[in-house]
Amino acid sequence: MERATVMETEKFDISIEGGTLLTMSAKMEIMENATIGIQGDLIALVGSNCRIQAHKTINAKGHLVLPGLINTHTHLPMVCFRGLADDLPLMDWLNHHIFPMEARFVTKEMVYDGAILAMAEMILSGTTTFCDGYFFENQIAEAAKFCGMRAVVSQGFADFATPDNPRFEKMMSAGIRFVERWQSFAPMITPAFFCHSPYTCSPKTLKNVKAAACEAGILYLTHLLENKDETDTIEKRYGRKPVHHLLDLGVLDDQTIAVHCNWLDPEDITVFADLGVSVSHNPVSSMKLAAGIAPVPQMLKQAVRVGLGTDGSASNNALDMFREMDAAAKLHKVISLDPTVMNAPSVLKMATLGGARVLGMENLIGSIETGKLADIIILDMNQPHLTPLYNPYSQLVYAARGADVKTSIINGKIVMENRRLLTINMEKAIDNVNQIASHILSEHPSTILKHPNGQGVT
Repeated sequence: MERATVMETEKFDISIEGGTLLTMSAKMEIMENATIGIQGDLIALVGSNCRIQAHKTINAKGHLVLPGLINTHTHLPMVCFRGLADDLPLMDWLNHHIFPMEARFVTKEMVYDGAILAMAEMILSGTTTFCDGYFFENQIAEAAKFCGMRAVVSQGFADFATPDNPRFEKMMSAGIRFVERWQSFAPMITPAFFCHSPYTCSPKTLKNVKAAACEAGILYLTHLLENKDETDTIEKRYGRKPVHHLLDLGVLDDQTIAVHCNWLDPEDITVFADLGVSVSHNPVSSMKLAAGIAPVPQMLKQAVRVGLGTDGSASNNALDMFREMDAAAKLHKVISLDPTVMNAPSVLKMATLGGARVLGMENLIGSIETGKLADIIILDMNQPHLTPLYNPYSQLVYAARGADVKTSIINGKIVMENRRLLTINMEKAIDNVNQIASHILSEHPSTILKHPNGQGVT
């Protein structure tokens, strides 16, 4: 870290001055009266008690400055289904509600408009990078490019017709076109492949998609062991437990991200540790669906890379990573009856540098260090629920919420300042999704919540 007193020879594009900086680097430095200089898309200077020249200066006195949060798993357009099928078991929710609703209502326009609203929600709550998997993923990539967000966008695969691929046998050619389009077209967009799950994808599909991902040099994702019944399903179908099924197919390696992993056993964790498989932990969604609890403390002990994700808004109802951090810390304490596990610094690291490692971006984002890309958020700590401030890590994990984020910078560009979005028309985004909801209600009135007196609430 640089600690000069005056730097007059260089004029930065943006300077952030006077705040308390949590670098989230390997040494986990905390710097008081910090100064960050941004030049183009890069962090060019990190110091304390510096005075520098800049075209734009942000006064961060009384604020916490930290890396932007990284959401390692979501389905952004599902904001359009937020609250439609709550309080149901996972497979009932998925097979009898979500899949039918998607088949009926998902279009290119719905995906784009839903993604725009979801990105507004994420930027407002401090997320600067996300990893998405859904239908019409080109639309999500276009939305991310428009909003100025960093994104891993994953073309989905399953052995059934989907809204964007009515003939599932054509999915691979569509996936290859998707990768070719985005691999070099937009530097902040990273394409990936997503096999929905071992129970919706045949062994042939799982292997073929992994082979294509390896050839393209991209990440390979799959939902895995989200609920307990998946073990019985895969064992009955293939004679092996899910992790060993994927192991035998050769799809597990350091370019694989397994999502959820609520029912990993110790042997599975060892396989992941040996092969370098990463995990996206989605505690709020799993709690809401009563799907299970991922053995994250055990994974971390064996150096498995673990990041945090929200999942989609249909199963979580929010995209606030601060809420996710709070849940992750408390859930594992209560299930283990050990208040020392998943301490605040380790949970915040999962949402920053840990998420970057899961996405293979740790050399670019996840911490505030010179030479890294300038993805930075600033939180206003001058609020009753954040006062007094003794331990910034604890305050962020246990007391802060997304609405406390005041300014967000992505790739050196200010995308939100003083709670005002600069790349998204929030009123228009809300109106577009409300129109989608009105269409769903008109075509599918059973989604209206019924009061005990029989009257509907829209």
